[in-house]
Amino acid sequence: MSEAIIRAERVEKYYAQPSENRIQVISPTDLSIVPGEIVALLGPSGSGKSTLLRMLTGLSKPSAGEVYWHGQPISQSESNVSIVFQSFALFPWLTVLQNVEAPLQAKGIAPEERTRRAMKMLDTVGLDGFQSAYPKELSGGMRQRVGFARALVVEPEVLFMDEPFSALDVLTAENLRSELLELWHNHTMPTQSIFIVTHNIEEAVLLADRIIVLGRNPGHIRTDFRVNLQHPRNRKIAAFTQLVDYIYKVLTQPESQPPELPRTSDGRRVRDQRLMGYQMLPHARPGGIAGLLELLIDHGGKADIYQLADDLAFEIDDILPIVDAAALLGFLTVQEGDAMMTAAGTEYGHAEIQRQKEIFREAAIEKVLLLRQIVRAIQAKSDRSVPEDFFHDMLDEQFSEEETQRQLETAINWGRYAELFDYDSSRQRFTEASVPHEELATAGDEG
Repeated sequence: MSEAIIRAERVEKYYAQPSENRIQVISPTDLSIVPGEIVALLGPSGSGKSTLLRMLTGLSKPSAGEVYWHGQPISQSESNVSIVFQSFALFPWLTVLQNVEAPLQAKGIAPEERTRRAMKMLDTVGLDGFQSAYPKELSGGMRQRVGFARALVVEPEVLFMDEPFSALDVLTAENLRSELLELWHNHTMPTQSIFIVTHNIEEAVLLADRIIVLGRNPGHIRTDFRVNLQHPRNRKIAAFTQLVDYIYKVLTQPESQPPELPRTSDGRRVRDQRLMGYQMLPHARPGGIAGLLELLIDHGGKADIYQLADDLAFEIDDILPIVDAAALLGFLTVQEGDAMMTAAGTEYGHAEIQRQKEIFREAAIEKVLLLRQIVRAIQAKSDRSVPEDFFHDMLDEQFSEEETQRQLETAINWGRYAELFDYDSSRQRFTEASVPHEELATAGDEG
C-alpha cells in the first residue's frame, strides 16, 4: 500500500462538562488516506462525519490522538487540502473569477498568475465564459462548479467534500458526479485523493474506491472496505445492489455486532437482543408512518427507498426510521432496498382516522414487547398506574441512558396515539387509557 498522505491515530473528540463526565462525539479512531483513491464516509445523523472531516483537514484539533500529514503532525505541517462545502460558500460580492482567485490571493500569488490559473480551472469545470458573472446569476449546479474550481485551483493533494451534492436537484447532482469522475479518471484534476462525506448510499457506491461507515453514540468505524467495481458503475447489476443492501443493513441495524459483543460508551457489555427480547424502536411518529404509506399507495404499493428519499428531497437518515417503524409494525416489508406494502399496511393507508388507530393498536400490541408490557403492568395494578422508572430500569440494562430515554419517548408517543395508555408527565407515570380495549387482554403471552 502507498504511504498515507493523512493518517489519524487514535483520534477522538469530546467536550468536557462541569461534572467529571464528558460528551464523547468520536471514540478513538484510526484512519488513513492514501494516494489514488476516492474515500466515501457514510453514517447516520449525529455519528460525527463532519467532525471527523474537520479533524482530518486540520480545521479542528482532536481532543486526543494525532493526525499526521506525510508522517508529521498536521498541526506542525503546511498541509495542502481543500474543502468543497454543501452550501457552496461563495462570496456573493465577488465575481466567479474573483471567487476562484480568492485562495490564490490568500497564498500571495501574483495577480497575473492567479488569473491564469483561475481561468484554466474554470475552463476545466465547464465555466469558461462565466468569469464575470456573480453567484446570484448562476444556477445551483453552476455555483457548485465554482466551488469545485476554487477548491482545485490551489492544486490540493487531498480534496475534501462535505455533502457536495445534497443541495442540488437529482439531475444536476447526477451530472456533477459524472463530471467529477471524468476529471478524476482523466487525471485532469490536480489532486491525489478525494475524501467525500455523504448520506447517499448509492452515491458512495457510484463514486468511491473505499467506503467507511460510522456508527454513533459515540462515532466509531463500523466497517471499512474497498469497492471492487469497475467504472463506469451500473446501478442495476447484482454486485452494485448487494453493496447498497450491505451498507443499508449496517446503517439500519446498529445492534448487529461482530461475534464478540462490544461494550457501550459507558463500559457495559451489550446483551444479545434475542435474549433480552426488546426491539430497538425506530424513532418515528405515527403521522410519519401514515404519510409514508400514503406515498407508497401512490407508487402502486412499492417504491425504491433511496429514490423515494431523493424525490422528497429527504436525507436517507430522515426516511429510514419511518420505513423501519412501518416494517416493525408489519405494514411493509423491505427487500433489496425496495419497500413493499403488506395487506395490513394497505388497509391502514386507506382507512379513516379511527380505523387507523385500531389497526395501529392491534399491530403495536402484537409486535412491540415494551408496549405490551406497559399495558399489562397497568392492568395488574389496583390503581391502574405504573411509574416510568420501572421500565427505565429494564431498558437501561440493554441500552445507553440516552437511548433509553429515546425509547421511552417513542413508546409514549405510540401508546398515546393508539390509546393504549395515558402518560402523566408531571408524575412520570403510565396510567390506564380512558377507553380500555378488549384486544389487550388476549394479546400474546410474551413478557
